[in-house]
Amino acid sequence: MKNPNESLRPAVAILVAASVMLTLSLGLRQSLGIFMQPMTRDIAITVSEFTFAVAVQNIAWGLAQPITGALVVRLGFRTITVAGGVLYLAGLAVLAGAQGALGVTIGAGLLIGLSLACTASSIANAVASRAVPVALRSTVLGLVSAAGSLGAMLAAPIGQWLQTGFGWRAGVVGFLVMAAAMLPAGWIAGRVDRIRLPAPVPGQADEADARSMVRAALRYPPFLVMSGAFFVCGMQLVFLTTHLPSYLEICGMDPMLSAQALGMIGGFNVLGSLFFGWAGGRWSKQALLGLLYISRSLVLAWFFSSAPTPQTTLLFAGLMGFLWLGVSPLIAGSVAEMFGLRWQAMIQGIAFMSHQVGSTLGAFGGGLVYDAFGSYELAWRFGVGLGLAAGTLQFLFAYMRPPPALAR
Repeated sequence: MKNPNESLRPAVAILVAASVMLTLSLGLRQSLGIFMQPMTRDIAITVSEFTFAVAVQNIAWGLAQPITGALVVRLGFRTITVAGGVLYLAGLAVLAGAQGALGVTIGAGLLIGLSLACTASSIANAVASRAVPVALRSTVLGLVSAAGSLGAMLAAPIGQWLQTGFGWRAGVVGFLVMAAAMLPAGWIAGRVDRIRLPAPVPGQADEADARSMVRAALRYPPFLVMSGAFFVCGMQLVFLTTHLPSYLEICGMDPMLSAQALGMIGGFNVLGSLFFGWAGGRWSKQALLGLLYISRSLVLAWFFSSAPTPQTTLLFAGLMGFLWLGVSPLIAGSVAEMFGLRWQAMIQGIAFMSHQVGSTLGAFGGGLVYDAFGSYELAWRFGVGLGLAAGTLQFLFAYMRPPPALAR
């Protein structure tokens, strides 16, 4: 019997490249919040205008993700990932030169949003899933997600240092220099196009066309529940990445604490991704998702219900980091199990579109709540309540078996 680890060796370069692409695309994007306060003061835009740009980013990402997932089948991964790297560089260049809300919206919003649909979790996980055997899939997805968590650890402190010393535009230019590495990473990850999928089994998912797969997904209750819970996931996480720096500044904390907290999230994200990737290969991925969402909501309630200190902020960031991207290997693995590898990127993109609608609510809605009430209290209470409900529902649907047409 062939050792599955032997099948992993040819895929190492592909997996490393996918991880680098993912860590840069997510890490830079998650750290844009550190520029919000100095940017709003410098170019005279409001918090809600900045968060509108983040909302546009998330909507563009979500709407484009199923499309790029479907295009992978026709054009291949390499074309999509390299194009995504070019879009990311263009977005940061426009943002660095922004003189008002329009430049911020086009750069940080539209262009980076479209880039993320080509370079972030759905595409990177689809690359990793195709590159390794089934026995290693969940663990490898956890490894790729863990590597993808490192970007915020580097980007947030570097961006904050450049911003403090030279201004926020210098921080964005620093991000642009780091993002240039996405181009070779996307090219190497595209080697996965050479790997042929197994021949489809009649009646199973890989044999179906795109339209029938979309219909099957939208009629399958566990997928719909997972997508709905993913909506709440996006709302909670993007609310934090966008508004945590502002919240801490309002509470009188040192501005560097925001960068340290985002870096802490990235560091513990590594541990959480590794753990949930490993656990997803042993227990129900759906049940683990439910427990993760419930735990995350309880941690949010604890932190925002009392005045922050440097110690509690870093503890909160560590706990949230552990519960952050652990959803990524669990959802990617669930979609591959439900619908197969050929259409994984597209179907995962449909679930992710729901996530991005929630992200829009978390970013833009949080800004509107703050502008209206001068406080984030209503926003975090709403996020906690929805998170507890979504986690409970996700857990209840965890053990429903797929219909025969979708069985792998």
